[in-house]
Amino acid sequence: MSAAAKSMRLDRLLANLGYGSRRDIQSLVKRGRVVLDGSPLTDAGQHVAVSRELSERMTIAGARLDPPPGLVLMMHKPLGVTCSHKEAGPLIYHLLPQRWRARKPAISTIGRLDKDTSGLLLLTDDGALLHRAIAPKSKVAKRYLARLARPLRGDEAEVLASGTLMLEGEAKPLLPVEMEIATEAECGGLSKAEVDANGPVVVVTLMEGRYHQVRRMFAALGNHVGALHRDRFGGLQMPDDLAAGEFRVLDEAGIERIFA
Repeated sequence: MSAAAKSMRLDRLLANLGYGSRRDIQSLVKRGRVVLDGSPLTDAGQHVAVSRELSERMTIAGARLDPPPGLVLMMHKPLGVTCSHKEAGPLIYHLLPQRWRARKPAISTIGRLDKDTSGLLLLTDDGALLHRAIAPKSKVAKRYLARLARPLRGDEAEVLASGTLMLEGEAKPLLPVEMEIATEAECGGLSKAEVDANGPVVVVTLMEGRYHQVRRMFAALGNHVGALHRDRFGGLQMPDDLAAGEFRVLDEAGIERIFA
């Protein structure tokens, strides 16, 4: 057990994880359906230490406990899905198990990818980690593959690296952005039809997360982003075996790689 593990009433913990009301949890306990370290628990009001290892030690109705608070997910966000809790249409949270949508604290995205952008998306119920990951002082880089609608004019990389580019409607220039032509291997996040399109594919790495930043900065350069895919967030890279719409829970090492 971690020295930082907190203690919480069993019924409150399981209710917060979406397993039902406290009355539902009391019923599960009475029926011997909540098991810790191989032994059924008998008191729904008892306190248990909440640590990352708890999901390996506790089962609910024979199934392993969902990850406790402090959850961090890496998801391959598909196109056409919105990073919102309330907007109409397919939402990113509909890709999670239904019970997870009832968790308290709620799971939220770390930053956002717009509906027409795919790629690496992080989600968490840890508010402190969320704010740390998006805070400018953390300098967490995000890398994108962008297919452009028109040929490059030749000075884009220099202008983006200068830290002088202004976006429409803003009074502060962008921080320096790295840009290079994508290699054939790096185009894996985009479909063959997209790669074969007339426009070039570029890789951009930025430290900020302004609203629609990649699309707006190329618009400021007289171009248009036809397809956009994020493949890195900090030190995390999208795994080749994580299909669109799938997600996985990050362990402590994975979480630390965000800030590497």
